[in-house]
Amino acid sequence: QVQIVESGGGLVQPGGSLKLSCAASGSFFSIYAMGWYRQAPGNQRELVARILSGGSTYYADFVKGRFTISRDGAKNTVYLQMNSLGPEDTAVYYCYADLAVATGLVPMDYWGKGTLVTVSS
Repeated sequence: QVQIVESGGGLVQPGGSLKLSCAASGSFFSIYAMGWYRQAPGNQRELVARILSGGSTYYADFVKGRFTISRDGAKNTVYLQMNSLGPEDTAVYYCYADLAVATGLVPMDYWGKGTLVTVSS
């Protein structure tokens, strides 16, 4: 059983910072990528950032220069440091892990339940 658990969401003032964490646990063979999506009310879920097992990163244009994704491979954990937050960043942030539960199996995406980030004064 694979579990993806996010933490670190909350209320922050405009211009502030927040750091999200996401840990993958359970029985699996290998993690190929981890990342973050977000979904604001009335909007579709959108990719925020992802990091591959080799360390390569991708950022959506709307977070470049403000958000930083990083990982701790030994802990199967990914982080999202969010700076210069604005009201437009208010959303539920979902973590995912692209992993294979056993050698030879095709990797699949596993999702967390999400953590709410609210940017408001």
